[in-house]
Amino acid sequence: METVISFIIIFGALVFFHEFGHFLFAKRSGILVREFAIGMGPKILGITKGETLYTLRLLPIGGYVRMAGEDMDTIHLQAGHRIGVLLNKEGQAKKIIMNQKHVYPEILFLEVEEADLEKELWIKGYDEEEKLIRIEVARDAVVEENGRETILAPYDRQFDSKSVGKRFMTIFAGPLFNFILAFLIFTALGMMQGIPTFEPVITEVTEDSPAAEAGMQNGDLVTEIEGNPIGTWDELVESVQNNAGNALEFEVERNGEPLNFTITPEVSEQSPEEIGVIGVLYQSPVEKDFFGSFVYGAEQTVFWFKEIFRLLGMLVTGQFTIDALSGPVGIYKTTEEVAKYGFFTLMSWAGMLSINLGIMNLLPLPALDGGRLMFFILEAVRGKPVDRQKEGMVHFVGIMLLMLLMIVVTWNDIQKYFF
Repeated sequence: METVISFIIIFGALVFFHEFGHFLFAKRSGILVREFAIGMGPKILGITKGETLYTLRLLPIGGYVRMAGEDMDTIHLQAGHRIGVLLNKEGQAKKIIMNQKHVYPEILFLEVEEADLEKELWIKGYDEEEKLIRIEVARDAVVEENGRETILAPYDRQFDSKSVGKRFMTIFAGPLFNFILAFLIFTALGMMQGIPTFEPVITEVTEDSPAAEAGMQNGDLVTEIEGNPIGTWDELVESVQNNAGNALEFEVERNGEPLNFTITPEVSEQSPEEIGVIGVLYQSPVEKDFFGSFVYGAEQTVFWFKEIFRLLGMLVTGQFTIDALSGPVGIYKTTEEVAKYGFFTLMSWAGMLSINLGIMNLLPLPALDGGRLMFFILEAVRGKPVDRQKEGMVHFVGIMLLMLLMIVVTWNDIQKYFF
């Protein structure tokens, strides 16, 4: 149960921040957001606030922000269509009733002659006295059809009406907020558990090792090797690994007193390469630094950003196969293992996952955010948008291929962990 809760909280937070990025920049661009959803599938809970429906859905495997104009939700009134209209104090249509199921005493019936519900916002039609009249439509008018109400979206509030730059940022904001979330997580880790100093302090000396035989003890601070200053643990490791079988002069500090040891690194039995080891373990000392935590958060975000790109490169070049990919099942099982090491390790895992989600969404593949961004870039270069039907077909094919990939990856995860 702890694993289930951890998975839902982590994945829910990643999805929420991703979709909140889309939502926030859509609002800033003046785009009408019809729905902000966390999860996929059947709706569990829905609350309408302002012009947006906020929903929680059954399957915790994603989410979406539904913007006006994106899903062919434009309302068209055909000539000859009989409708009901409710007017506001200014005489504008505040509600357009397509299929009347409720009785409104003040309703005005019209047989539509023509209408524009996107740009100029008006309806022209014949009333019950067969008089042709024209009615202005309020910008926040509601259209009711079969008991379902939809807020009218004037063209200037639709996604496609915005400049390439605003559309680009609205889509890019999703992955961007995943990177911001990762930065916040790593910064919080630095504040709560401290910032690793990476000082070359020996945490533990293993028995019968070269270091133990030379007299090295837990807590020793290595300051020099062969006369070369040692400032970080990585410098110590590099010096030892590159000198298998060679005697090295170590200068250490113990309780403020300098000591010298001669240690000969032995060849590691755990590595296929010939690298030296002296038999010491390491856990970086930490320090509390409020402002340093922000630097630490940025450094960790950049580190994992580069690391995930490196692994992606290995996948593209064939060094990894598709079996190395993990889907929801694999992420769940890894979360289960990570949770055993405590809250801080789980937070670090969440930060890495957030960066991974952001990068994956930026890949220039159809149906992903990166694929849509490529079309915006192409539009900016050409000076005109790509045909919507052609773009839609590309995204449709992309969705099918991604679903196929997800099925294959999920099946591999099931075989790996359950069989």
